[in-house]
Parts: sequence; C-alpha cells; structure tokens
Amino acid sequence: MIEKARKMGHFFLMFARDFPRRNMLIVITLSGLILLGFSFPSGEKSTTTAVSEPIPIAVESKPAEIDNQNTKLQWRTEKVGNGDNLSTLYQRANFSAVDVYQISSSPKGKSLSNLYPGESLRFGTDESNELREVHYAKSLLETHIFTRQGTGYTAEKRLREPEILLAYREGVIQDSLYLSGKRANLPDKLIMEMANIFGWDIDFVFDIRPGDSFSLLYEDRFIDGEKLSAGKIIAASFTNRKKTLNAVRYTDSNGTSDYFTPKGLSMRKTFLRTPLDIFRISSGFNLRRKHPIHKKIMAHRGVDYAAPRGTPVYAAGAGKVIEAGYSKANGNYVFLQHGQTYVTKYLHLNKKKVRKGQTVKQKQLIGTVGSTGYSTGPHLHYEFLVNGVHRNPRTVKLPQAKPILNSEKAAFQAAITPILVELAQYQQRTQLALKENVPRNAN
Repeated sequence: MIEKARKMGHFFLMFARDFPRRNMLIVITLSGLILLGFSFPSGEKSTTTAVSEPIPIAVESKPAEIDNQNTKLQWRTEKVGNGDNLSTLYQRANFSAVDVYQISSSPKGKSLSNLYPGESLRFGTDESNELREVHYAKSLLETHIFTRQGTGYTAEKRLREPEILLAYREGVIQDSLYLSGKRANLPDKLIMEMANIFGWDIDFVFDIRPGDSFSLLYEDRFIDGEKLSAGKIIAASFTNRKKTLNAVRYTDSNGTSDYFTPKGLSMRKTFLRTPLDIFRISSGFNLRRKHPIHKKIMAHRGVDYAAPRGTPVYAAGAGKVIEAGYSKANGNYVFLQHGQTYVTKYLHLNKKKVRKGQTVKQKQLIGTVGSTGYSTGPHLHYEFLVNGVHRNPRTVKLPQAKPILNSEKAAFQAAITPILVELAQYQQRTQLALKENVPRNAN
C-alpha cells in the first residue's frame, strides 16, 4: 500500500516536470491529497533539516518607491468587496457620478473597471472636500495614482521594489519530492522549480530513492518588513543515488536567466526526457516484447506512455516536421528531424497539430494522445533515433543545450562563486549541527 502511495505521489508530481508547467497548483494538490490518503504514522523521526534564517544578499534593483501621498489632503480608504465597482465605491465615499465619469474617462482610467475584492481605493480631498487624488492599490507593489488636473485626471503607475533576502532550506527524501519539500517548509512554487531544474537529469518518477537529499538558496521577498513571497532559486544541490548535481542561476549580459552547472554547462538539455506531462509507462523499450495485438514477439523500439485521450503531446526538441500523416499501424503520426543526428517519432495520436515541412520549437504542441492505428487504448508511442538507430528514450544520453559563452565566462565565475561558497557554508553548518545532536554511545 505504501509503495503504491509513493508511486502515485511521484506520478502526479511529475505532471509538471519540465519548466514551465501549466496547472501547477492542481498537480501539487493531487499529489498531496493522494499521498495523505495513504499515509500512516511510521513512528520514525523526520531526518529533514530546515534552516529558516534569512541572510542579506546584494541584489541589483531599483530603490523602493515611497508613497508620497499629499499630506495636505484628507484621506479616506474604501476596500473593494464582493459585488463592488467604481460607482459603488464612489457612492460610499460621497462622490458624484460626475467624479466617476471624469476619472474613468481619463488616461489609464480603464484599469478601474476591473476591481477585485481585497483591493482598495484611497481618496484624497482638499479643504473644500473636492476630490484631488485617487490611489488604486492593485497590490503591495503596484499603485495607480490619479491626480486631478482641471476637469480631468492625469495617471501614473508607481512601483515598489521588495527587499530581497536569501534563505536556505534542505531536506532528505523519505517518500515523494513534494512531501519532503513540504517538511523542509518549502513553498509549492519552489518545489516545482527545483523539480524543473533537475528534471533533465533526474526522473522524479522512477529515479529518486529514500535517503536522497537536496539543499537550496532562494530569494525571500519582503515589503515593509513583512514577507511577501518566495522568489527565485539562486543555487541548488540534489544528491540522487550518491551522485550530487549542483545548479546555479545566472543572468547573462543580454538579460537572459537560466540554470548552469558550476562549470558553465546548461542544466537544460536539447531534448525533453518525456514529450508529455501526464503519463504512466505502459510498455517500455523492449526488443523481445510480445505484441499485444499480433500475439508474437516483435521488437518494441520505443516507449508507450499511457495517458488520457486528448493529453497534449509536445516536440521533444526543436526541429522540422519530416512526416505527418496516417497509416494503418501507426494511426495519426508525426516524425521530427532534429539536425543531422536525431529523429523523434510520435504515434497513435488523436489529432495532429502540425504539418509536414513545418519548423517547431522545443515544447511546442504537435498533437494529442489518442488510440489510432494498432492500439489497445489511449497512449503515445514515442521513439528516439540517433543516426538512424533506435535508442531507449528513457535512458539515452541527451545532448546538452549551449554552455556559457566564452565572452561570459569571467562574469559567470565572478557571479556564481560567492553564491556557491554561501551554499557550501550552510551545508557544512547543518552537517556540524546534526553531528552535535547525535547521542554518543554509552561506554
């Protein structure tokens, strides 16, 4: 039962393995609910360690804008409730329909037509009780300022930059990545981001084992001394089956950010490990497989991913559509050529979303899961060919994306060195703390 729970939890978690993913919250919720439904008290103490102390980090950002409200005005705040609109808020604040018209017809006034519960409007009036300013707080970081000029209003958007602190977390895998991350007090967003970073090298459905571990440095965003949200992962480490992978975030001179190894190799690969999000493997790569329809030994030169009919199928890598058609055996199919070396094939599709000769990008929608051709149920048959030879898509070594450019190497090393040192220091502190807490054997 527990093994079933673990597998099911891993299955749902990896719906969102390749960054970015859609419907992350749904995936995470399903994973948590299912695993909790099978959980039981083990009687064992958690081996997860979490260090919550935020530490300062130098971040290049604009200084926080101060809300320079006019102190000569009298201010009143109206909070948006269910069913409220601009007119009802103005009525509660004792302003006329003319005031509503003047501000709604001003530049940027359309932003006031979509108010949501929890937002607020602040009205500033002069000594004659005439409306002079309206502040629309869309969030803690964004405020729209409307200032009366004659019979109309001018508008400006005022932004505040949050204070950025760096925080550290680490954990040990006991069951699923998701539950282990939650025990380390990681928000859902960071758990999925960590899975996305390492998902090119680690199959979080099949590869992770109890005892694997992770640690990461990430941004915590604060406003007025209160935590706003978690930001980006700055550096991360994951040990899987005693092999440790390290990743660090770097923004190049063009403003493009991504994750790299300390040597400057991209964490991304030229190909996705799997070309769909929702799946279970119904038939693996097997050159001696007995065919379920023909009932004889026939080589199975790909992997079958069972998934609901209509599940999106993506291009595993950038390339060109060399075939897109229908055959009795393959059903609806799409073949992609990736340079001179690689070909990927997608069979039994319900619908094709590309045509022959079309150029596609990695993760572009090319079809949906179906059961066309020789098929016993909805699934994707996926093949991966290297120089015309079929390889197991689950185990074939995937080529890496482009590394750090030579022109960026010096800046890259200068940027990542202090971050990696910080990560190593926190890891060492935690290990020392664990050793000090281990009881000595009685003599």
